[in-house]
Amino acid sequence: MRKLVSIALGAAILVPAVAQAQMSDGEYCSRLSYLYRTYVGANRASGNVPEALAMCDTNPAAAIPVLERALTDAQIDLPRRN
Repeated sequence: MRKLVSIALGAAILVPAVAQAQMSDGEYCSRLSYLYRTYVGANRASGNVPEALAMCDTNPAAAIPVLERALTDAQIDLPRRN
């Protein structure tokens, strides 16, 4: 019985970790976009940021570095990518 409980508990811990490890570029970009809009504000976006915010759905690989830089410049911690 203990072994079964240990296996079930281990699986419950590992499944979310594996799910996080498989985050796509689009999901990560959406997180960055959410953080920017929430803590900096889309109205204050300048430079390449407005375009990057709009590109998360179509070209997240190009948008991610722009958003990461903007968040870092605003002293906002980046989310874990895993």
